[in-house]
Amino acid sequence: MKNKALYMLAALLTISLWACKNKSATTAEQSKADSTSNTNSTVVFKGLYSGSPAVKSFKECGHQNEYWVADSSAQLELQYSQLNLKPEEPVYVQVEGKKIKTKKEGIGGGYDSTLIVTKLIKITKDIPKDICN
Repeated sequence: MKNKALYMLAALLTISLWACKNKSATTAEQSKADSTSNTNSTVVFKGLYSGSPAVKSFKECGHQNEYWVADSSAQLELQYSQLNLKPEEPVYVQVEGKKIKTKKEGIGGGYDSTLIVTKLIKITKDIPKDICN
C-alpha cells in the first residue's frame, strides 16, 4: 500500500514537472514569435544600390536616407558584380528585405539603418527617371 502511494506521488510529480516545463517552453516560443513577428516581415524596396569591396549602400527612391546593405539573398552582390560596372556605380534595384537599426561600431556603423536583402526582384543599369530622380 505504501509503495502504491509512492508510485502515485512520483507519477503526479513527474506529470506536474512535465506540464510546467512544456508551458514554459510554449510561453517562451510564443514570446519569441511575438517579438520577431514585426521584425521578420519583409517589404519591397525600390531604389539605387551601389557596391564595392568597402561600401554596399542603398538609397530608397523618394527618400534621402541611405542604408548599409547586408545581402542575405546572395544574389544582389553576385548580379551587381556581373554587370561589369565601375566601383560604386549605382543601379536600380527592387528587393525584398527589412530594415534594422545599425550597430554604431563595426561594418556599416556610419549608417543609421541596415537593409537586409532577402530576395532580389530586379536589377538594371537603366535607372527609371520617373521613379528615382
